[in-house]
Amino acid sequence: MVFTMSWYLLIFGVLLPSCYAHTDFFTSIGHMTDLINTEKDLVTSLKDYIKAEESKLEQIKKWAEKLDKLTETATKDPEGFLGHPVNAFKLMKRLNTEWSELENLVLKDMSDGFISNMTIQRQYFPNDEDQTGAAKALLRLQDTYNLDTDTLSKGNLPGVKHKTFLTAEDCFELGKIAYTESDYYHTELWMEQALKQLDDGEVSSIDKVSVLDYLSYAVYQQGGLDKAMTLTKQLLELDPEHQRANGNMKYFEYIMTKEKEANKSFAKTNDEAEEESKTQKKGPSKDYLPERQKYERLCRGEGVKMTPRRQRKLFCRYYNGNRHPKYILGPVKQEDEWDSPRIVRFHEIISDEEIETVKELAKPRLRRATISNPITGVLETAHYRISKSAWLSGYENPVVARINSRIQDLTGLDVSTAEELQVANYGVGGQYEPHFDFGRKDEPDAFKELGTGNRIATWLFYMSDVAAGGATVFPEVGASVWPKKGTAVFWYNLFPSGEGDYSTRHAACPVLVGNKWVSNKWIHERGQEFRRRCSLSEFE
Repeated sequence: MVFTMSWYLLIFGVLLPSCYAHTDFFTSIGHMTDLINTEKDLVTSLKDYIKAEESKLEQIKKWAEKLDKLTETATKDPEGFLGHPVNAFKLMKRLNTEWSELENLVLKDMSDGFISNMTIQRQYFPNDEDQTGAAKALLRLQDTYNLDTDTLSKGNLPGVKHKTFLTAEDCFELGKIAYTESDYYHTELWMEQALKQLDDGEVSSIDKVSVLDYLSYAVYQQGGLDKAMTLTKQLLELDPEHQRANGNMKYFEYIMTKEKEANKSFAKTNDEAEEESKTQKKGPSKDYLPERQKYERLCRGEGVKMTPRRQRKLFCRYYNGNRHPKYILGPVKQEDEWDSPRIVRFHEIISDEEIETVKELAKPRLRRATISNPITGVLETAHYRISKSAWLSGYENPVVARINSRIQDLTGLDVSTAEELQVANYGVGGQYEPHFDFGRKDEPDAFKELGTGNRIATWLFYMSDVAAGGATVFPEVGASVWPKKGTAVFWYNLFPSGEGDYSTRHAACPVLVGNKWVSNKWIHERGQEFRRRCSLSEFE
């Protein structure tokens, strides 16, 4: 008998990056899209492997069915069956040759191609840092936009096109990541959500014992001793031999006894102590950002509302760039976004074709965005800036050169001393917390290497619409500017005197839903001496 062997060569060269593997996937949605294609091709490869296994099993099945009928006939009359010389020959042939071939087929590992491809691709997969970064992004979005765990778990977010949900196992993983960061507030929230989904009957690979173990300790770390004891008792009902829970229970009882003795010594009643514990508020731990509450309110669209009197001073107009010949014939649409500092938006100022060109040029060069350490001057990554960026020169592509010229014509400022066009793509929950674009007095060497003075102004293109979140906000004055594809906003960072305008402190809010692309031009002081003259007042 001759077997037809099926060989499947699993090729997916499109998965192989042309030069190197990206890192920090979670900091750029643009780079994460490559992973979607990678996973799609891996699924194709897996299906090919399944087909190969099914083909092998089909051959084995046919062989077994054929031999089943043959042996059933032969065993009824062995001597009579072997009396036929052809049957005798075929029996020798089968046992000597064909069963060996079958053995080789059974032992044939059809997974070699798939495993080989997996091994090659694994070096380009996200790592633990990416998973942790994406998890922290969900926690950040939860805090910034006041989302409860049930809303996030069910995927009920504004503007979503592809609704999805978190399993109890996903919630448990988020809680564990928060736990490793000693973030017991979020640990409690997500372990409670995991427990709720398990109580609702969700089938999961995790069990209530594991959830209660983390949950009880997180609650205790936040001062909830009574609740921690209740949760630990629930755990012990499920697993009476749980070593850590039994140890925790003894410790909690010891702490409870000590607290009661302390309360008696200070003549506090149990009611007073209970009332005091109720007034202890839980919440995210305090951080380094004094204006966080104001910043997050602006991100939610809860900012300062302009008075009608101030609003009446804001206008839309056709702008000719201070009578620039090009824009006298074809003026652009300009809108006042804010009065002080003056922030203006230019509408339909960059075309879809130009945007795609800029994105294609930038995407291969995107690297984790860095900030300049104010003490050492060294560029370093920061948790408060979640994005990737690339720099484009006007010399390398006529589209970039045209964009630079447009900025110069409309602002009246010399861009020859400006920094190159910076293109940025934000990641999961991508943000840039409140910061100044200009160098302050305590950073005298901020732009010393450039030799072009301080950043006098900022021009910011919005190269995508954002379904939810992603606003540019100015916490000092309460302004929120929302992304709109094809528009750009412009403001001065310095007063005409050269002093920094501290009201321009701004931030990029976390992207809740969508993919945010921007590009910006930082214009410097040198070359503007006769374009924007100094005033006699320090703050004019």
